[in-house]
Amino acid sequence: MTEGVKLVRFFLGANTPQGFVSRFDQLERQKDSWSTYIIKGGPGSGKSTLMKNLACAMKDNDSYIEEIYCSSDCDSLDGVIFHDRKASIADGTAPHTLEPKFPGAYDEIVNLCECWDSAKLRAHRDEIMKLNRRISGMHEQSTRFLAAYSALISDNYRLALECTNQDKIRDFAGRLANRELGGGVRHDPPHEDIRFISAICNKGVLVLEDTAKALAERIYVIDDEYSASSRILLSHLRALALQRGYDIITCYCPSAPFEKIEHLFIPALSLGFMTSNRVHPLELEAFRTLHARRFTDVEALRQKKQRLSFNRKAAFEMLHQSTEYLAAAKELHDELESFYIEAMDFSRLESKRDETIEIFCRGDKD
Repeated sequence: MTEGVKLVRFFLGANTPQGFVSRFDQLERQKDSWSTYIIKGGPGSGKSTLMKNLACAMKDNDSYIEEIYCSSDCDSLDGVIFHDRKASIADGTAPHTLEPKFPGAYDEIVNLCECWDSAKLRAHRDEIMKLNRRISGMHEQSTRFLAAYSALISDNYRLALECTNQDKIRDFAGRLANRELGGGVRHDPPHEDIRFISAICNKGVLVLEDTAKALAERIYVIDDEYSASSRILLSHLRALALQRGYDIITCYCPSAPFEKIEHLFIPALSLGFMTSNRVHPLELEAFRTLHARRFTDVEALRQKKQRLSFNRKAAFEMLHQSTEYLAAAKELHDELESFYIEAMDFSRLESKRDETIEIFCRGDKD
């Protein structure tokens, strides 16, 4: 990577108990003169490779690049955000379908469908449709197990919450904010980016710790098995950071993608707050570790030990089954890709890649 370039990885989609949740709306910054490029094409048609090539080419033109990975195939790119260029490019196909809202004026289509031989695909129509149905079925099964997992860990969360001193957490958050955030930075409305830094994916539960270390030199790790204390603490810290004018990155938990903050970053301060537990134990070096027990009536929680233990063991089995179905779906997706790879005209595809990269590297110079 070019010296001075910050390259970080996130997810903008999540496999959740409600099914796939897309936060690709976060690509839209129409008021800030941004532009979005939407790639259309089938599996195996070169979308991810195009974006990888583009990210590599732009390392000499952009100082802050976000690579957005696929939560179902954590080795595949779903999008890239170029902050200096004020542009993003993303896979606009299902399950995170994107369509132009202001064609030409704000967003553009990069059409890779024109690079394939439709006759070859039609010749395998039945196999392609059958594979798509089987993949959908695998994802549906995965979602069912995730729903069971969520129900079990949510029960543990509620049990732990009953033993948690919320007033003590609020007071601690205020003191921590005064020490770390100071009096604030500006009066302009701050910006909040919504991301996932963790994913329930085909390889299990993945946390992008390299991204955390790139964003923050100082990371407070909140050791919280049941996410009762961390959830409250992070919600208070988020509100206080925004109140004091800091741009923040709020990372939600895939098991509760709209309610449960799992990690929080304040890039201007090189500061982060991350949750660690048995589902995703963090291996990075903490600036300071905060233990949930300091806010917990430990004796009251101990009386619920049997139920907590049962829920935890059953939840881990449900989570394992869910990721097994995601892995099976990935294998079928690889098989599906082979039909599209066979149908691609790679000379036309290469020309399309070169054209797209030239547009991005040229930027506003034209």
